[in-house]
Amino acid sequence: MLNRRIFLDFVSELGLASTLFPGVLWAIAEKKKEITSDMIDQAAAIAGIAIPGEAKSMLVEGLSNNGRRLESIRALRLPNSVAPALVFDPVLPGMKFAQRTIPMKMSSAPAAWSSAVPKDLEGVAFYSVRRLAELIRTKRVSSQTLTQMYLDRLRRYDPLLKFAVTLTENRALAQAKEVDRDLSAGKYRGPLHGIPWGAKDLLAVKGYPTTWGAGGFENQSFDEDATVVKRLDATGAVLIAKLTLGALAMGDKWFGGRTRNPWNSRDGSSGSSAGSGSATAAGCVGFSLGSETLGSISSPSTRCGATGLRPTFGMVPRTGAMALSWSMDKIGPICRSVEDCALVLNAIYGPDGLDRTVRRVAFNWDAQMDWRRLRVGYLRSEFDPKPPEPVKTNGSRSGARTTAQEQSQKQQEAKRLAAARHGYDRQFDLAALSELRSMGLKLIELELPKLPYEGMMPLLVAEAAAAFDELTRSGRDKLLTEQGKDDWPNLFRVARFYPAVDYVNANRARLLLMESMAKLFTQVDVIVAPTDGDQLVATNLTGHPAVILPNGFRGKEAPVAAADDLADDDAIGGPGTPVSLTFIGNLYGEAKLLALAKAYQDATGFHLKYPILDRSAKT
Repeated sequence: MLNRRIFLDFVSELGLASTLFPGVLWAIAEKKKEITSDMIDQAAAIAGIAIPGEAKSMLVEGLSNNGRRLESIRALRLPNSVAPALVFDPVLPGMKFAQRTIPMKMSSAPAAWSSAVPKDLEGVAFYSVRRLAELIRTKRVSSQTLTQMYLDRLRRYDPLLKFAVTLTENRALAQAKEVDRDLSAGKYRGPLHGIPWGAKDLLAVKGYPTTWGAGGFENQSFDEDATVVKRLDATGAVLIAKLTLGALAMGDKWFGGRTRNPWNSRDGSSGSSAGSGSATAAGCVGFSLGSETLGSISSPSTRCGATGLRPTFGMVPRTGAMALSWSMDKIGPICRSVEDCALVLNAIYGPDGLDRTVRRVAFNWDAQMDWRRLRVGYLRSEFDPKPPEPVKTNGSRSGARTTAQEQSQKQQEAKRLAAARHGYDRQFDLAALSELRSMGLKLIELELPKLPYEGMMPLLVAEAAAAFDELTRSGRDKLLTEQGKDDWPNLFRVARFYPAVDYVNANRARLLLMESMAKLFTQVDVIVAPTDGDQLVATNLTGHPAVILPNGFRGKEAPVAAADDLADDDAIGGPGTPVSLTFIGNLYGEAKLLALAKAYQDATGFHLKYPILDRSAKT
């Protein structure tokens, strides 16, 4: 019987493993249990290469060669926590960053913030962290009382929104008691002291499951807390819940159901930081941590009307977090205001001595920074209307329609409706430019470099497939909830046929993108852009930070939500749902980025609106 591992090992010795050829050839041969010269020709044609006759003979004869090397690596059963020896670095030669840390400067707190607490404590559920911090600091409310209130809300609204995997109640109440005792003794740890928060359930928390949202991992646990969890513990923040993520960080569907958007519970919250976005927007945690590889903070923040910060790649250590793409994963906060994001980032950034991607740079938050002196650009073509996709019609002379024709027509109608929703939403993007100009900013026109972004995207899937190699080879991928062509099980299999030569060349193209983005940031400090579009792909590939914040709400006249929510279109929400805007910063330029985003948020006030949930919801 042919052994695939021995076969791949042998062809690698011939210098062919760097093409699609070995995988294609094995797929053909596996069915017939033997390799023939004709099969080699067919596989070579698919791979787009030519195999000389003598090499074909060697391939056929070489199947008996030993595959020890490949087998020995697989025998290691590498855990998800082991990163590759190759480390992605977004920093180019000559770039310099601030090293000296100065004390953080928060915004001043109005006197009213430390006044009497509402008789119904749930009246503070949607307060910002900055405002909650004043209640704690002035002892108007205890952490234990606040923690219990948020735990009660999590229980009440989880049946509706499906945002919690595990409540960490015992841990939370013990923490809250400790920080209250500290405050009584005069030990105030800072603005996160006593604030209840939620962790995306790809962050390890000792003593509790860390499920990664995936079937087959429901009982998985780790013996140590993630670095960011330890750091928030040190600030006095109180972890009250492990929040949902789409299975293995894709979308909003997890093994317990689908996480919902609190503005329209018929729609999903999008993902993969599904629970973090939903619970924060629903006023069920003070803030949360999410993660982003390609839109996983951006998208749920948009859907749910939260404010999300995707930090620079290499700003926050990922130790203790599930790896999806070692060169693209980033951990960041999802909050109710921009300044909240700054306060959380200040607590979690910086090297931990374990994540080799993290640089020693300074983050000096100053809420009073003069943002008027910043150079601000905008991506002009990203704000332009998108040309409509052609609507095709299918028919027959007899008037009969096949199932395929009907399906095609449904798809075309869905595209037409999606275009109408995106066209409606464009008014909010244009209003943002007008608002920024009215704030006294002279916006500089910019364009993204013309590079094949889609051609670089297999980098993510290839790394993800490696991170979950054992899952695919063992067949345990069948336990994952979603099994469609665009879901992880199929994508992981597709990635096994991704040529290594093309993987390297895609990374070379990525360097061209990094250099082009660096040139843009010689002209500006911050770039404003619509949240969707090419910028999302480009900046996740280059590692640039971004703030995503609410930018208005669709009116009653807005196109209705689509019947099918595939979690890949954030214009789907329908009347009454939020839209967002994105601010992009230079590498490790979070302080300037957040200062401008805060100024815009203060000027517009969209973050102060919150969803009205059904108080009668029961556990």
